[in-house]
Amino acid sequence: MVFSPRLKILHILSQRPDATGSGFFLQNMLRQSAARGYNNYLVCGVPAGDIPVLDCIDKDRCNFVFFDSPDLHFPIPGMSDVMPYRSSVFSELTEKELQAYENVFVAKIRHAVEEFSPDIIHSHHLWLVTAMTRRILPDIPMVTSCHSTDLRQFVQCEHLRSRVVENCRKVERILALSKDQSRMINRLYRIDSNRIDIVGGGFNQEVFNWGPKDASPVHLLYAGKLSFAKGVDWLLRACRLLTGLQVQLHLAGSGAGHEAEVCHALADKLEIPVQFHGNLSQPQLAALMRTAHIFILPFFYEGLPLVLLEALASGCRIITTNLPGSHELLGNVRHDWVQFIDLPPLQTVDQPFPGDRQRLEEKLAEAVRHMVDLAHKTPAPTGTEVGELTAPHSWEGVFSRVTAAYRKVLKP
Repeated sequence: MVFSPRLKILHILSQRPDATGSGFFLQNMLRQSAARGYNNYLVCGVPAGDIPVLDCIDKDRCNFVFFDSPDLHFPIPGMSDVMPYRSSVFSELTEKELQAYENVFVAKIRHAVEEFSPDIIHSHHLWLVTAMTRRILPDIPMVTSCHSTDLRQFVQCEHLRSRVVENCRKVERILALSKDQSRMINRLYRIDSNRIDIVGGGFNQEVFNWGPKDASPVHLLYAGKLSFAKGVDWLLRACRLLTGLQVQLHLAGSGAGHEAEVCHALADKLEIPVQFHGNLSQPQLAALMRTAHIFILPFFYEGLPLVLLEALASGCRIITTNLPGSHELLGNVRHDWVQFIDLPPLQTVDQPFPGDRQRLEEKLAEAVRHMVDLAHKTPAPTGTEVGELTAPHSWEGVFSRVTAAYRKVLKP
């Protein structure tokens, strides 16, 4: 098939398109695609009665799979076990629920194909919906973006691998965020590395940009889900050791259930001021980042944490865990702007052994004290300096690499 200037792309996401990293990635693919004159159509999951308003695609070009509905009586299964909205967990779905999940998505995707006649399918996550799409539509060229949470589900849900692996291997090209992620896809799914394109990730450079910082107090910021896998409970416990520091902690993002409750309870006991901001729009988060001195992301499992680029572009110093994705983004940044925390071997893919928790809290508190001291003594990153570091990560650049993968799939 020849690559048409009026390319018709069917985008598929199994969860909400207005939350989490994969949703924002999808939205930027839609924006970049539309800017180049391509035609887009979206199939995605949403809660019944809560259809998101997206500025990147018209509602009549969307086909929604409704959860908490007569057809699917359970909440959206999250690619992470803790989502920023009410969700269910793949590992806990019954066989009847899994079958209903597949049946409804299959019907919606078939309807989208009949209505839209796509030239190519761009799905997200190497998981159930991608596998069933490849199975029912073997003749439509297809690419799939990996977001790392799918790899985590693959590791955790051994009983679901047989539903996934065979048809995911049949996707023509896989789009990875990083070199490390590419290696994991190759190892877990046995997909040849020659069929994996590293496209990276981007951020909105018009929204996230440098701002001057007030001298005191030093503002600490975390942005993401209130979950243990993101290390929020670890951060809050470490903050118990920050007595005497003139700092204020900001938490941007939301969570649900036990883990969010624990985070709030830990915050209530801290001596330092803590402010929960809830879910923020991108401009609201950018404004908060411009006031923050130090951005902290103490996560245990992630692909390419683009929020680190957003924070750096806003002039924040960074404290984060020493994971491959972090190094791929920030490995060349000056050591007085970024501090990496080494992790011990983990008990699960995203949780430390209980015996290591106290030492981790101490290490994180030490890193915060060090960065606070630097914030008082040495200049913060300037707009020019952070602009040079973050320039390669525009969404235009990412979509150019995605388009190159489309061309490989569509060439006659």
